[in-house]
Amino acid sequence: MACGYTHAGSRHAGSRQMISPSKSAKVRRAFLGLLVTALIAATVVLFHSRQYIRSAELMKRIENPETGSWFANSGAYAVRENPTTLSTPAGPIRARLYLPQGLSDAPGIMIAHGVHYLGIDEPRLMAFARALASSGIRVLTPELLPLADYHIEPGVIDLIGYSACEFSKSLGRKAGVLGISFGGGLALMAAAEPRFEPCIGFVVSVGAHDDLERVARFYVTNRIARPDGSILQMKAHEYGALNLIYSHVEDFFPATDVSVARQTLKLLLWEKVEAARKEATQLGPESQKKMELIFSHDRAAFANRLEASIARHRDEMAAVSPHGHLSSLHVPVLLLHGAADNIVPPSELLWLKNDIPAADVKDALISPAISHVDVEGKPTWKDRLRIVAFMAEILRLSDEEKAVPAETKR
Repeated sequence: MACGYTHAGSRHAGSRQMISPSKSAKVRRAFLGLLVTALIAATVVLFHSRQYIRSAELMKRIENPETGSWFANSGAYAVRENPTTLSTPAGPIRARLYLPQGLSDAPGIMIAHGVHYLGIDEPRLMAFARALASSGIRVLTPELLPLADYHIEPGVIDLIGYSACEFSKSLGRKAGVLGISFGGGLALMAAAEPRFEPCIGFVVSVGAHDDLERVARFYVTNRIARPDGSILQMKAHEYGALNLIYSHVEDFFPATDVSVARQTLKLLLWEKVEAARKEATQLGPESQKKMELIFSHDRAAFANRLEASIARHRDEMAAVSPHGHLSSLHVPVLLLHGAADNIVPPSELLWLKNDIPAADVKDALISPAISHVDVEGKPTWKDRLRIVAFMAEILRLSDEEKAVPAETKR
């Protein structure tokens, strides 16, 4: 009995040594540490889940802007649209604000539209801006008149930058900038400018160019290089060659016909074919023959002239190309491109990814779910999930700006 008692006492003594006050405190601290870690992990999961849900709702609203489902509209804010004017050194420009109702401190994203004659009045852009605003984001769409007139000019970079700074002032924090098509490449260049960097929190480019000369040659040859030296072959959209001719009509038509030829081509770009044909009757005989080749989609007839025009304006194209101009970019960047984009080929995303400082590229996605800037057909669930994840990152970056006041001096 005594021996047994001594043995049992030894066990209890050992137990008391294992759970001594100092060790007990360590166990409690370790337990609390694990609990805090678990809570943080749960918070992160819930946060990202919330972003994914918002993103999925947003995608549904983008796909069906008129008849969104209950799921698409369950988390949507009502949106008020306000016309406004922005001050820039080049003069005031027209803009439109999309404001989620009931949110006094919503973050903001400015959308730089692409090359389209309707500019900020283009229905797809307006629908997208409304959908984005309904997710709880203030959206600004400034009118970039050179792009609305199919001209990609250095002045647009300044318009984007100054518009972002005006928007940033009104927000009280940095603004995100989302650039569409050629507007995307110019938005990246604006964010790389030290004058504008303090106003811009992040950049999203959708279908952006890296090198305008390379894209222009693609319109002539149907071939474009990837960074690894391989060649992407696809049939270029005829819009590209038409835009090149319109940009420098003087390279293709005699001086006496330039004015009429420019108006004819503008009507064609607006897809007003009958009006364009009527306008073309005012051209001289030789110019009418040239214009008829354009009406008949004979791009090959202009191949040599197009190549010569591209070579002649190489420096102008370089001035509006992100390639070689992004080393000073220091904001998060998201890159999205359609796999079948035949206006700005998807290989341009690969070049942009190489040109942007690696630490700043937060996501880069070439997706078969979109064409140039539109959702394409019926995406597979995998492609849909990738787009949802991409848009969730936009929402995350936007929300982060809520706690980061912007220095908007310039």
